[in-house]
Amino acid sequence: MNNRDEKEIRKAFKAKTWNEIKTHDSWSVFKIMSEFVDGFEKLARIGPCVAIFGSARTGSKHEYYRLTEEIAYLLTKKGFGIITGGGPGIMEAGNKGAHFAGGKSVGVNIDLPHEQHPNPFIDPDKYIEFDYFFVRKVMFMRYSQGYIVLPGGFGTLDELFEAITLIQTQKLVMFPIVLVKKSYWKGLLDWITERLLEEKNISPDDLNIFTVVDTAEEAVKIIEDFYNKYALKPNF
Repeated sequence: MNNRDEKEIRKAFKAKTWNEIKTHDSWSVFKIMSEFVDGFEKLARIGPCVAIFGSARTGSKHEYYRLTEEIAYLLTKKGFGIITGGGPGIMEAGNKGAHFAGGKSVGVNIDLPHEQHPNPFIDPDKYIEFDYFFVRKVMFMRYSQGYIVLPGGFGTLDELFEAITLIQTQKLVMFPIVLVKKSYWKGLLDWITERLLEEKNISPDDLNIFTVVDTAEEAVKIIEDFYNKYALKPNF
């Protein structure tokens, strides 16, 4: 733990008066409401998109970056919009593929002290910035009709399991969730099967909520087949 972390912890535990707590929380409600309203108004006009999740730390020369760019490009050519977290790495690759395919490129960015900054491939009128992670996640879940999950860290896992949980609990329509690169996800999926399923913390049907693939073509086909099966068209 460094000095900055210690200062933040001490600040968080510093005694506050009831008036300070009430005032801070009340104004937070208005800030949260404004973020929801702004997000709903902008994204409702754009229409549902395919969300691409993945690490902000992936370099532009990495195979995962190029793979993401290809997936986004192919999806956009099929008529789908692309929505990402708006930052660098995998997110940038997703927006870049959509941009060069001539499609809609959406970025829902999060204000962070490091790592996250908007990438240059987002359509200027389709960029939204949030302070609250939970508001941002609502935008992903509400306005995405498919989820492509590339290798990533804690943030990617958070978004992945949010989508899985909402589908499992029937709070979200069973839109496709596609994990890309079998070798990357193998350890996690083995643990899910050997621990969660074995100990009956999930049901066998829960494993059908997501699909694991290796190529851009496979990922795009799953999204396209879903739309063909249910006679849906992208709402753009």
